[in-house]
Amino acid sequence: MKALSPDSNKSGVCVHIFCALFGILLCVGFVGSVNAAQGDGLLVGKIETSGNYYISSTDIIAVVRTKQGQLFDSDQADEDVKRIAELKGIRGAYYNTRVVDGKINLTFVIAERGAVRSITFTGNKQYNDRKLAGLLDFKRGDFADDFVVEAGREKLREYYLKKGYAFVNVNSDQTQMDEGKIHYHIEVSPRVKIKKVKFAGNDSIKTSELKKVVKTKPRKWLVLQNYFQNEVLRNDVLKLCKAYDRKGYLDTAIDAEQVFNAKKDKVDIVFNVKEGPRYKIEKIVINGNKFFDADTIKKEFKLKVGEYYSEEMSNDDAGEVLRIYRQIGFVDVAVTHKRSFSSSPGKVLSEFEINEGSQFKIGIVNITGNQNVQDKVIRRVLDEEDFKPGELYNAHIAAGDGNGELERDVRENTYAESITITPTGEKADQKDAEVRITEGKTGSIMFGAGVSSQDGLVGQVVYDQRNFDIKDWPESWREFFSTKAFKGAGQRLRISLEPGTDVSEYSISFTEPYFRDKPTSLNVAGSFYEREMESYDEQRLRSSIGFRQRRKEGRYRSLEFRFENVNVGSVEAGAPSDVSKVKGDNLIAGIKLGFGRDLTDSRMNPTKGRSYDVSYEQVAGDHTFGIASGTYRWYKTLREDLARRKTVLEIKLHAATIVGEAPTFERFYMGGIRSLRGFDYRGISPRSGVDNDPVGSDWIGTISSEVSIPLVGKSMAALFFVDAGMIDTGGPRASIGTGIQIMIPQWFGQVPLRFELAVPFMKDGNDDTQVFHFSVGRLF
Repeated sequence: MKALSPDSNKSGVCVHIFCALFGILLCVGFVGSVNAAQGDGLLVGKIETSGNYYISSTDIIAVVRTKQGQLFDSDQADEDVKRIAELKGIRGAYYNTRVVDGKINLTFVIAERGAVRSITFTGNKQYNDRKLAGLLDFKRGDFADDFVVEAGREKLREYYLKKGYAFVNVNSDQTQMDEGKIHYHIEVSPRVKIKKVKFAGNDSIKTSELKKVVKTKPRKWLVLQNYFQNEVLRNDVLKLCKAYDRKGYLDTAIDAEQVFNAKKDKVDIVFNVKEGPRYKIEKIVINGNKFFDADTIKKEFKLKVGEYYSEEMSNDDAGEVLRIYRQIGFVDVAVTHKRSFSSSPGKVLSEFEINEGSQFKIGIVNITGNQNVQDKVIRRVLDEEDFKPGELYNAHIAAGDGNGELERDVRENTYAESITITPTGEKADQKDAEVRITEGKTGSIMFGAGVSSQDGLVGQVVYDQRNFDIKDWPESWREFFSTKAFKGAGQRLRISLEPGTDVSEYSISFTEPYFRDKPTSLNVAGSFYEREMESYDEQRLRSSIGFRQRRKEGRYRSLEFRFENVNVGSVEAGAPSDVSKVKGDNLIAGIKLGFGRDLTDSRMNPTKGRSYDVSYEQVAGDHTFGIASGTYRWYKTLREDLARRKTVLEIKLHAATIVGEAPTFERFYMGGIRSLRGFDYRGISPRSGVDNDPVGSDWIGTISSEVSIPLVGKSMAALFFVDAGMIDTGGPRASIGTGIQIMIPQWFGQVPLRFELAVPFMKDGNDDTQVFHFSVGRLF
């Protein structure tokens, strides 16, 4: 047996023994002093405590309402005893009184609970004592009673069960609790491995589909051993029932049969399924609707008469009813859904009962909780969505639970930890909006690294402040180095140092998302970039200023100016003439106009919708030319499995052309991670020079289609893709490939790790190919 602390000294033991004996006398209840009522009417002279060892007299007297100088009241003293007994660590109390110099001296006698002096374990061969003690809700020096010790025993048992020790037994020894000694004995059987998982009776849904729903399986991440957990198994049964419900099997019954081997270190799991009939919808009934007719309400319903019923789809349809009402001011609308079985076998009636309530406009918008973010930073996000006084109260985007679209937008724009927008007030046609914000951390200094087959190894040091205020200059050096300077206006300042083996870039950027308090972002940036090319080195010193005006329904338009010096140096002998003639510094200035629209369901990981972007840039300076380009993306969910993971198809079209004659460093190249996979970076290009180096094309066109299929949870997906494209020489190129995408937001943010194998099946003899592509790290 190994203790966490040495035994107490003799005096401490005596104190504990005294407290224990004293506690026996007090365990029945609280006792007032004899003839205490005779002291009523006398002034209180002193208030003291006795018997308390761990709890200070100050903490005890703090809850006492009897005060020195007041008249003594025995009933009040009895109430004080009760309040003292409610303090943590006190087992019981009573009071004594005595008259001194004509005044009452009041003494509260305390019996404390024993403080924990040691926590010990036996039988814990798998985990050390420090690890197990950290699981408990108490530590040395805290007060412990039977309830706390029992709760600790249960926590230890749950921990072992979660680790796969299905037959663990944990006991607590309470014989020495009065001396402050807590001891647990752990009896551990072998860890139970899951050997096989089978399904029986699932005639309508394939086993491969059902396996995606459950967490009980022999392997995690395809290779790691999984261990038996009874709680996980119970949850899997519930998830399987819900999966069948989604398909319209409303009577499905499932049990999980567990078959252990003789040593009880392996188990086979059999999910026995009794599917029952699959129900169809005979009729959809809408009741209580006055503002909308039934056909308008059912227009976007997922449930359809004659199709299979699903409880999940009916919940979605109830949400659709709420949406169409709430977005036009029906804040208090309520929808209840019920199903009933029809007299016809295998059919159900689906009924929606609507309580519309009243329609409201927005009154006052109150903002609370923002200490470091200015009110206007939040209000301009609300104004952009027309959530302002006088407008209809859109309770769909301001859902009040933090998950509404407007709440998410405010949270993302202010980098808050949480935000809720709730209606308040009792006016007949008006609701005030209470915006409650919990601020998060907006500044960070990050050190990172990444590697890719295209850009090599890159290090990264980034300072990023997302609540910057360029006008808030510090008044002293102390304030300059504090966290309060340059903060509060919702602007963004980013300074990035990214030295690398093949590519290096150093940049600083400033963004004002609401220039002049309008839905127009201003971005000012400067950067230095260098890369070693095939026959020369390229360095770019660039500054830019851009505006992007956001309009309704996802539309936007943009204006950007760039000023850049491109240095072409270390030109090798025999380099293409297109490279040699631009050797040295090249000053260029460009103005770009653009417009586009984004109708996807997510900015980071879209699963449906489309977007496009079109732009034209006119360049002047040492070279005069124009660049016209356009990109179109289309997303579609091909299927959703029983675990609600989506298989998504993405199609991307890109085309660009140069008007006039552009230098080689401004032309188009294909190949690489962000272009045509299966080919090397800049591996597809017109070529020239002694070594047949790429010099770039005057136009480019690419098309890519990619299917992403979830494999493990939402973090790993399989990729299948076809890329194709053309430039002004060599005819069409195309490749086909597969890969793995891994999303680990807590490590790499929203940027995925990708490992891809691609094989060209249409190519030119001069093209450089590369079968394997990968990118690891948040830099990419």
